[in-house]
Amino acid sequence: MEIQADYKPWRAAPQLPALTDIIGRFAIAPAMPRPLSHIRVLDLSRVLAGPWASQNLADLGAEVLKIERPGVGDDTRSWGPPFLKDKDGGETRESAYFLSVNRGKKSVTLDIAKPEGQRIALALAAKCDVLLENYKVGGLAKYGLAYDDLKKINPRIVYCSITGFGQSGPSAHRPGYDFIFQGMGGLMSITGERDGEPGGGPQKVGIAVTDVLAGMYASLAVTAAIAHRERTGVGQYIDLALFDAVVAFGANQILNYFTSGKIPGRYGNAHANVVPYEVFATADGHLILAVGNDSQFASFCRVAGRPELAGDPRYATMPGRITNRATLIPLLREILRERPGARWLTELEAANVPCGPINDYRQVFEDPQVQHRRLKIEIPHQAGVPSPTVASPMRFSETPVEYELPPPVLGQHTREVLGDLLGMRREELDQLAAQKII
Repeated sequence: MEIQADYKPWRAAPQLPALTDIIGRFAIAPAMPRPLSHIRVLDLSRVLAGPWASQNLADLGAEVLKIERPGVGDDTRSWGPPFLKDKDGGETRESAYFLSVNRGKKSVTLDIAKPEGQRIALALAAKCDVLLENYKVGGLAKYGLAYDDLKKINPRIVYCSITGFGQSGPSAHRPGYDFIFQGMGGLMSITGERDGEPGGGPQKVGIAVTDVLAGMYASLAVTAAIAHRERTGVGQYIDLALFDAVVAFGANQILNYFTSGKIPGRYGNAHANVVPYEVFATADGHLILAVGNDSQFASFCRVAGRPELAGDPRYATMPGRITNRATLIPLLREILRERPGARWLTELEAANVPCGPINDYRQVFEDPQVQHRRLKIEIPHQAGVPSPTVASPMRFSETPVEYELPPPVLGQHTREVLGDLLGMRREELDQLAAQKII
């Protein structure tokens, strides 16, 4: 069994009283099944975008069969250090990167480059509701595992392909990485300090945001296709591109361009459409001031002891503050430097002025709100130690997310899945292992 026999999964519930908050860690399974508990996913994806999508589906209750190469597994298993430490303090083969996106799944090792591996993959696909893959365009067709192949044996299957540029177009054949898409998709053109300022120039986001976005869109698309199938009985093909995802992410900045014809630029930590909305130095550090409307600005001015600024026609309204940011921001910089950050945060929060500190991740998980929401979770791992993970932000009143399965070790569930799902006998599995097909 993957988890300790005396372990009872606890549920990530809405805000609870203190005593219930403690007891809730050991709550028994919910009365109602999770939203996707009737769904089985064949996950042929690796690295980040696809695994992010399949982890979301697993959090929602889907049974996810993660297909990995025998002896090697998902590329990210080796993307360390850091690696999970075992109970003796030694390093396991489980990288932090792999652990971050593979909870709730079953690992099945299978060589789909071999005919027998392809036969097994087809047999599994026939018993699955969803297939996720992120091979190059046409990459699975040579193995007989393209959508056109699978819908013949399972017309209800929802088949989601995640690629860099999509299945069509002049760039469809090109490989790509998150960094490239952040540049090509416009995100880096609006991220980073302004030219001419210290440290000016384009910057990428600190995580592989394009992969995460594509994974989130894939999760939504798959669940929508499942809803469609439950009404019609018909599956479908989903063509999801990382490039499309990061362009769509441009949101209000793109609409600024569409409506004005003016190409958006970089504002550093400032905002194109809201002023003041940026990082300010205090007497002892930095804080974020995010004033979203005129009443909040008036409140800020009162706390700062400068009520006349709220009455100045140049700054009284948001359009005025945007137009006159070049004169307003230097004034605010002088004001914010007059007091230490903790005092500003206390006084501004009391006045309902949006503000906040800039936390590192240690400080994030020391935050009382983060602790109350139980955003750090530990799941017993095969290595005999807790596997840390970050809780899903999806909070359901009736079908809470559970955290039953830790990220699997390579091939942990191969014999279980092939035996239970396909009825393979031990002798047959031994032979496949000897041939390095599993």
